[in-house]
Amino acid sequence: MMMMSMEGLAVKLPSFSQIITNPNHHSFTHKPFSLKFRFNFRKSSSSLASLSVPAAATAPVSLGHSTRPDFEILHQKVNNGSKLVYLDNAATSQKPSTVIDVVNNYYRSYNSNVHRGIHFLSARATDEYEMARKKVAAFINASESSEIVFTRNATEAINLVAYSWGISNLKPNDEIIVTIAEHHSAIVPWQLLSEKTGAVLKFVSLTEDEVPDIKMLQDLLSKKTKLVVVHHVSNVLASVLPIKDIAEWAHDVGAKILADACQSVPHMPVDVQNLGVDFLVASSHKMCGPTGVGFLYGKSELLEVMPPFLGGGEMISDVFLDHSTYADPPSRFEAGTPAIGEAIGLGAAIDYLSQIGMQKIHDYEVELANYLYENLKTVPGVRIYGPAPSQTVDRAALCSFNVDGLHPTDVATFLDQQHGVAIRSGHHCAQPLHRYLGINASARASLYFYNTKEDVDDFVRALVDTIGFFNSFN
Repeated sequence: MMMMSMEGLAVKLPSFSQIITNPNHHSFTHKPFSLKFRFNFRKSSSSLASLSVPAAATAPVSLGHSTRPDFEILHQKVNNGSKLVYLDNAATSQKPSTVIDVVNNYYRSYNSNVHRGIHFLSARATDEYEMARKKVAAFINASESSEIVFTRNATEAINLVAYSWGISNLKPNDEIIVTIAEHHSAIVPWQLLSEKTGAVLKFVSLTEDEVPDIKMLQDLLSKKTKLVVVHHVSNVLASVLPIKDIAEWAHDVGAKILADACQSVPHMPVDVQNLGVDFLVASSHKMCGPTGVGFLYGKSELLEVMPPFLGGGEMISDVFLDHSTYADPPSRFEAGTPAIGEAIGLGAAIDYLSQIGMQKIHDYEVELANYLYENLKTVPGVRIYGPAPSQTVDRAALCSFNVDGLHPTDVATFLDQQHGVAIRSGHHCAQPLHRYLGINASARASLYFYNTKEDVDDFVRALVDTIGFFNSFN
């Protein structure tokens, strides 16, 4: 019988990192190790001939895996050679190469001011700038592009409504309803406005499930209510509000509604006509576009009667020494040279997102959100804020959390410096909400469609290691 010997076959397992701590120093190092196994075995030729290797199952490629090549920034090592795991998307998203290329091309090929020149460069810049406006309008299903006003960001868009529509329409004892879960940008402008007009702010608190109490909001509505200001998706609680219902209730008492859609427009289909909102704001930088530009959607019948927010070039019709007349919307609200390249970049980001499909992005992120929540809640000592996912409750793809006995900034710092995991820590521009929850700050991991379940796994493993490190000093 013919015998065959196979000697010295080495199988190398992936290396792992051990944290070697010195009790006399607050320092730590990584010491990689690997294991090797050697197998000696003899098989007859007939046995070898009958040995078969099963075909590898081909797993479907996730949206995260298929889109990651478009984001060069994600493919880098940070700090101690750790691969970057970017989980701070609720603060700002990364930009695909196509968007970066479009912005570069504007500055390289046709940089010029808009609406003011008759030469080739100005005409092309104007065309591309106005095309971006049309793309935004189509993306959220505005009835016409003139309902889209470019602003520096969503914060400016809210202030525009406050100081234009608000000052013109609010009087003493009129009421503005806001939830305690709003971003500071959707609270502070109305505080300032109430001081000027005598209007009264009324706040909606949370239910036991840690979502804004919609029944309380409905009960607060009255003929005194002139405006309801609500987020679509909470940047802390990950909860999603029924904007369409709230808009109907507001309109029933003659009030207007402003929706902060910064955390929804980048992640799901948003149709302003279906929602019935009067105003809606969003930021480019959270939806794969450049920083420095955002937009306000306003119903045309409202924008047409609103006075200018800022005075200067571009927003005028005629200027005399004793008075001026103003352009029609949206130019009336876009004083001075706008963020031209940034707006064009936003248009490119919309092209990119639309090519993927917003429903596809939303469906994938719901799956990713559940995976993040379920894995994070298995970590001992972790407290997650906001509602639990269920058949009737979809969480956004983010988790704000705290770890017993640890400050969230310490957690975020260790995750970054030792594992390359980028999360957020602090109050996330939602101090009233944090005070209501009885905390000063929280950590937040937030995902986008280019994230993967492997990113979540890396984060959870790193968090467990982080907790173990700090607990080793107790």
